Amino acid sequence: MPNALELSLILMLVAVLAVSLFRHWKLPAMLGYLFAGTLIGPYSFGIVPDTPETRHLAEFGVVFLMFSIGLEFSLPKLHAMRRVVFGLGLAQVGLTMLGVMGLGVLAGYFLEVPLSTAFVLAGAAAMSSTAIVSKLLSERLELDSPHGRQIMGILLFQDLAVVPLLIIIPALGQGAENLTVTLSLAVVKAALVLGLMLVFGQRMMNWWMTFVARSKSQELFVLNVLLITLGLAWLTELAELSLALGAFVAGILIAETQYKHQVEEDIKPFRDVLLGLFFVTTGMLLNPEVVMQNWYWVILLAVLPVLAKLVLIAALARIFGANMGTAMRTGIYLAQAGEFGFVLLANTGSAGFALVPDPWLQTITASMVLSMLAAPFMIQHADRIVLRFSSQEWLQKSLELHQIAQKSLATTKHVLICGFGRSGQHLARLLDREDLDYVALDLDPDRIREATAAGDSVVFGDAAKRETLVAAGLLRASCVVVTFAEFKSAEKVLTAVRALAPNVPVVVRTYDESDLEKLTAAGATEVVPEILEGSLMLGSQALMLLGVPVSRVVKQIRAIRESRYQMFRGVFRGVDDEADTPENQWVRLHSVFVEPGASGVGKSLAELGILDLDIEVSAIRRRGIRGGDPSPDTQLESGDILVLKGQPDALSLAEAIILGRKSMGR
Repeated sequence: MPNALELSLILMLVAVLAVSLFRHWKLPAMLGYLFAGTLIGPYSFGIVPDTPETRHLAEFGVVFLMFSIGLEFSLPKLHAMRRVVFGLGLAQVGLTMLGVMGLGVLAGYFLEVPLSTAFVLAGAAAMSSTAIVSKLLSERLELDSPHGRQIMGILLFQDLAVVPLLIIIPALGQGAENLTVTLSLAVVKAALVLGLMLVFGQRMMNWWMTFVARSKSQELFVLNVLLITLGLAWLTELAELSLALGAFVAGILIAETQYKHQVEEDIKPFRDVLLGLFFVTTGMLLNPEVVMQNWYWVILLAVLPVLAKLVLIAALARIFGANMGTAMRTGIYLAQAGEFGFVLLANTGSAGFALVPDPWLQTITASMVLSMLAAPFMIQHADRIVLRFSSQEWLQKSLELHQIAQKSLATTKHVLICGFGRSGQHLARLLDREDLDYVALDLDPDRIREATAAGDSVVFGDAAKRETLVAAGLLRASCVVVTFAEFKSAEKVLTAVRALAPNVPVVVRTYDESDLEKLTAAGATEVVPEILEGSLMLGSQALMLLGVPVSRVVKQIRAIRESRYQMFRGVFRGVDDEADTPENQWVRLHSVFVEPGASGVGKSLAELGILDLDIEVSAIRRRGIRGGDPSPDTQLESGDILVLKGQPDALSLAEAIILGRKSMGR
């Protein structure tokens, strides 16, 4: 049996290889973790034994997942979505569980299925994958669509429903005798512990978080979050409740403080890594031999529940007022199994998996994995499926395009605004003042209803779809403005616009300079980075207050914009700045002090060859005097300070060349 270090290395190596492979195939990382666990588990190659210690370590992943769910718990959010969450969500979970338990009762006449087992399986069947669905909704720009809001409401209720299920299932595992007493005791203990935590914890949490934050120590802040999460999880475990329940409460308490968003970012690496470990250990429970022997049951249990959930959710969505297309999409997106299904099945471990016999567990786990594997493909083809089976969807699409075309037919040489959020609305007001026509596209029906009532020219439509752009009069437009700050959304719209109307000028909004070159290469006529424009306005106001003539300030602003903000490209990085990632290697500034005896002393910039590294020498400070844009023939002297601009790796190499070191930051 491998020791702790060897076990950790094996788990990490197999997880990295499997997840990298699955990501290359554009499949969810979760499936890679499950596959890795199956390979190294006791039923396959037997590299890692299935021990209580391994499972206990995996529980920490569920702890941090439930903590994240608690952070998302918001009473105002629940109130705003109450009809979807407590109406549609409750109906979906309740009816799914009743249906599965009803089948369990019928099967009990032939297979002797206990009601407690049927309850566990019903809870697992009611769950859908929050991780897969929310990610795909975001990538497809559908979070604000009608089906997107219904889907997120149902997922939110599913997440909340896990909490009582985590209380009930361990109690069921203690046997049928005195079941009423056991369940009642579990509920009373949960109510008492949660009540004490929420009443007294809420009063202390904000004070305690502020006390720790005043130290201005990042590591202390993260350590404090871990202490709160694991401490409350430990308290609920002492009360013979689940670890995940205490973590959920910790998330709720912190969600009511001003530190919620910082905590979300700090805890994410722990959550993702440990949750990956949980799925690895879940995969270790899978016996490929048993699965192969029961392959027909695996396929049957993968297909039938997916179809049943699809029909049930679509029918419920229709009952709650959705049109056929929205209802079918909601059903397709939520038909698969979910990660919380694995959590609930794993939670029966308190009874040694007595609630679910091992052959059943193998078959059910494999069928759940199969349904989750199929989910991305079903969602990818959701539009095609809906259009095939819903004649009403064709009519709805035609009506939407007709409404967009009707709005744009009376206009020519108009501005097409993609996204009617804050930036889009501000632009519309400026255009109104100049008596210029515009047509705006947006996916938020509430915003559209309010704006159209006020007389704004905005219609419901997805700006990333070509037929929508054509209906909005793209070919007659004088300009397109993309107001989405998120890069992928803007890139999709830009690609669609350029395919249809390559000569129409496109102005794209972005957050900072990190995506400026990519958007320009994709065909944007102008890219407006919010941070750089904010800095430009801040500087221009300061210059005018200091007495610099307005004409000179305007000339400077024009020069900076014409050079695509080159003067602002690159900043000195500090400890408070976000860490660089492979996707976000910003151009930065770096000061290098030329020490006495450095190899660069007496050599010119051209001789050193640092200009060939895609490095720009912005300035040289010599004897307290700063000179900008030095020529390649400038020779370095001892005591010079060079201001370099470039990518982090190139800066490190340039510094090593100047100072004569073998390695700098490598």
